[in-house]
Amino acid sequence: MNARTLAIAAFALWLLTIAVLAFFFIRGNTAPGTDKRTAVVLAPAERELILAEMRGLLTTVHDVLDGLNKNDMKQVADAARRAGMGSAADVNPALMAKLPLDFKSLGMSVHHDMDDLAQAANSGKSPAELQTMLTNTMSKCLGCHAAWQLQATK
Repeated sequence: MNARTLAIAAFALWLLTIAVLAFFFIRGNTAPGTDKRTAVVLAPAERELILAEMRGLLTTVHDVLDGLNKNDMKQVADAARRAGMGSAADVNPALMAKLPLDFKSLGMSVHHDMDDLAQAANSGKSPAELQTMLTNTMSKCLGCHAAWQLQATK
């Protein structure tokens, strides 16, 4: 085998590897769900981590609403910031590879929305404007829960 043939074979193998990785990055580790949703298949500890993050987001929503009820924009901003992109920075790449692209996109957009909400609260937006922002973010949560379920491997 000459050097040119070897180089072409190596390049083809590299392209195939990239294509397979891209496929799994987009598709994630999924299976048909127990209902009409798609199951994201995770190790038990990974599933618990995602569920804990979701519970944290629900706590954030509560704290934001509580701040809005009290007209306490500092509380709104602090609560929203806790769920912003900073909270998503240390996600395990192996876990991210198992999540479908649409799931990842929705999750990251919620974290971005929380940063935007914190900034809006600090910049003097009205409680009604902040509540509209939160409602729009919650629509993403509802969409995600309608489309996906988390399934632990056995």
